[in-house]
Amino acid sequence: MNKLNLKTHLLTAISYLIPVVCGSGFLIAIGMALGGDSSADLTKAGYSFWDVLAVIGGLGLGLLPVIIATGIAYSIADKPGIAPGVIIGLTANGVGAGFIGGLIGGFIAGYLVLGVIKYVKLPNWAKGLMPMLVIPFIASLIGGLIMVYVVGAPIGLFTQWLTEYLQSLSGTSKLLYGILIGVLASIDYGGPINKTVFAFVLTLQAQGIHEPITALIVVNTATPLGFALAHWVSKLFKKQIYQQVEVETLKTAFPMGLIEIVEGVLPIVLNDIVRCVIATGVGGAVGGAISMVLGGNAQVPFGGFLVLPTMSQPLVFVLAVLANMVVTAFMLAILKKQVDKSEELADEMEEEDIDLSDLKIS
Repeated sequence: MNKLNLKTHLLTAISYLIPVVCGSGFLIAIGMALGGDSSADLTKAGYSFWDVLAVIGGLGLGLLPVIIATGIAYSIADKPGIAPGVIIGLTANGVGAGFIGGLIGGFIAGYLVLGVIKYVKLPNWAKGLMPMLVIPFIASLIGGLIMVYVVGAPIGLFTQWLTEYLQSLSGTSKLLYGILIGVLASIDYGGPINKTVFAFVLTLQAQGIHEPITALIVVNTATPLGFALAHWVSKLFKKQIYQQVEVETLKTAFPMGLIEIVEGVLPIVLNDIVRCVIATGVGGAVGGAISMVLGGNAQVPFGGFLVLPTMSQPLVFVLAVLANMVVTAFMLAILKKQVDKSEELADEMEEEDIDLSDLKIS
């Protein structure tokens, strides 16, 4: 399992997927917020500019199975994996296997390409046909047939079962799932765990289940805002929990958080990992649970507060973000130690005392 590097290939593909999700998500969110319709027919007259944005975003999101398949195949087999990845991803869409089908299809495509390269040998005069014809043809043919006749139907049945199961969850079950999603999404600040959870909840959204990905959006949005609020909450405890350079970091992290970019707080987290992870984990559990139980239903998979126009219950999202943010802030204010002002002053003086005249080039 380790030699196959399945996790590495998946995370690489997700890193390619996220910009597509972000771009498409923002387009459809803005379009729908201003009255656009993602199902508008652009071949007929009468559509508006906002319809165009919503349709473009919707088309981009509809290609996510293809993107994940292509990204995984490329990670496994480099450039020769691109064409089979695209074709098998499209096949997954065609047989109703969706995002899970695209994900599995990417691995099928990538390893088929490696197999063709290793075992299919041509005479020297025909070797130029390998990258342009032989590899994409054989890998796409075999992978497409596997998707249609072997894995497509079971994946479709599994997806249907998962959809029905999650739709039947009671309040207690939703609470537990919300806590789980919230904790896992919050503790590595956009890292591998967060991306893995994102892939899972994105799969569910593709089947019309919007609550899990909304919980993820809540947590990613609220975490940086909670770090910013903690600066002021800590004053209630007569503490200074951030160094001045960290306060400056918050000025960037806060607006990034509004649109669900959580990585802005990493410079602060790395200075006090354990306490920050505990605080954001507790906050994420609260935010994720509230969002799941009350039925937050963002229709796009990314965007922070920009997803509000796509929700039938926007107040649920706002409430979950506020609760997550406040809990995170109070946990940080309680857990983090008082900044040693003397050490901070010494660091500043050390920086100011650097004399460039002492530098010598030999």
